[in-house]
Amino acid sequence: MSYSNMHKASIAPMMQYTDMHDRYLLRLISKKVFLYTEMVTTGAILYGKCFHQLEFNKEEHPVAIQLGGSDVDDLVKSAKIAEDYGYDEINLNVGCPSDRVQKGRFGACLMLEPDHVAECLNAMQTNVKVPVTIKCRLGVDHHEDYEFLYNFVNIVQNAGIKHFIIHARNGILKGLSPRQNRHIPPLKYDYVYQLKKDFPNLNITINGGIKTIDECKEHLKYVDGVMIGRAAYENPFLIKDIDTELYGIESNVNSKKSILNQYLDYVEDKLQEGHDLSRMMKHLFGLSRGDKFAKTFRIKILEVIKKESLGQHRKELEDLLIY
Repeated sequence: MSYSNMHKASIAPMMQYTDMHDRYLLRLISKKVFLYTEMVTTGAILYGKCFHQLEFNKEEHPVAIQLGGSDVDDLVKSAKIAEDYGYDEINLNVGCPSDRVQKGRFGACLMLEPDHVAECLNAMQTNVKVPVTIKCRLGVDHHEDYEFLYNFVNIVQNAGIKHFIIHARNGILKGLSPRQNRHIPPLKYDYVYQLKKDFPNLNITINGGIKTIDECKEHLKYVDGVMIGRAAYENPFLIKDIDTELYGIESNVNSKKSILNQYLDYVEDKLQEGHDLSRMMKHLFGLSRGDKFAKTFRIKILEVIKKESLGQHRKELEDLLIY
């Protein structure tokens, strides 16, 4: 499968959401969708020794790690460590607008330093064998014209970067929370479409506000890939038809109950390894989305977490799903 085809559909890196357990659940539902970790900072890897953040299941492939940082040497060291762990791609976050991230001089504020971003990415790419990619916004603050985005991409692509994931909104560094930054700045899909026209040799993935497979198909008329975010977390069964509809591969997933039981088998195994029940079970909330007993299902999950009583409630959880 070609590189661009591998990235036809992907799941966005989401802090507090796309951990190794959520990624395992998503992989049960789609064999083809490309997965990304939560953003992991270089400081956490090199100085915090938070190696648990690098952990992943072999079933997750293809899976990429997203790094947050701006120091060239730290990014190179972190990229090498991630490659040694077995990740299929290293992605640099140049899109997060949070205050904490800005104070660390990384995330969306780096769009104001395209030459430095290019230096970071070039150094990483030189020192690892796996692909190095970037996820950014259209611009930041009052830099909202297409020319700003074009110039940024042009400088970075001259460093040898071939795959850009574009969140089709501006990042507002002051005055909006990260949550508000996901909704308030207007979506400008046409900017991303124009990028593909102006840089036909680049792989361009579009992200932001994508909620259905039909929307994915429409975007794929203009760009190489689509990245789904919150919609896939809030309703993981949304991605059930991606393999068939976007990759032309027959899916063998037809039952929420079967996915539930496979995931709960995984949870029981991970509990024996010391993983946290609450962290693993919360990813199931959205599995009942649209079902008759969705609210009751979520309440039962909370009960399982509170009482640490997975074994005695497995059948009840299964019965609350409609199929």
